[in-house]
Amino acid sequence: MSKQDGTNLGFSSKLYKPPIEPRYVFLFSGHMIDAPGRKPPRFPARKEGAAAEAIGATLNKMEAGSNDIGLCSGACGGDILFAEACLRRGLHIEIRIPFNERTFLKNSVNFAKGTWGKRYKAVKQNPLSKLFVMTKELGPTPKNADPYERDNLWQLSCALSLGSKKVRFICLWDGKSGDGPGGTKHMHDEVLKRHGQVYVIDTKTL
Repeated sequence: MSKQDGTNLGFSSKLYKPPIEPRYVFLFSGHMIDAPGRKPPRFPARKEGAAAEAIGATLNKMEAGSNDIGLCSGACGGDILFAEACLRRGLHIEIRIPFNERTFLKNSVNFAKGTWGKRYKAVKQNPLSKLFVMTKELGPTPKNADPYERDNLWQLSCALSLGSKKVRFICLWDGKSGDGPGGTKHMHDEVLKRHGQVYVIDTKTL
């Protein structure tokens, strides 16, 4: 990212060409659906419907539509719910994953019960969607860097490169630290550092 962008995230935006010049850029991060037997529960499958409704309501409140872009990863749970909600409203979707697709699906999609794998494929194949694999776009993750944190910062960098005032960050979050680096808290805090607009959907109150 260039110095003019003022984000200091370390990515070059010179080669990034968005599908449209957006009115708003909706950046998303959120919890995955809980793995079977997770204790304590964080985002159990029974809350999926309420989460989808809350994400849709948030997008409706901001009148999201075909003049906007949505950015997210593609994990089961929040990411896929957000992508589906955006596509129903005609947004362009850019999905950025930290590993090759086979590894990502194993780690972040297919462990969950249900049809998340099919839903991921449907989102990816939608004409309004484009998949970006971080290791292909940026090269291997440096040894001293966490791939999930790097993916968060890459998504944020692309969003901010389209105009920091356009970015609206939506997160599906319980307000706590995650199971490891690069989770929703990390993205939330990085957006706040840059005075971004943040909309939190609290999984505890769904």
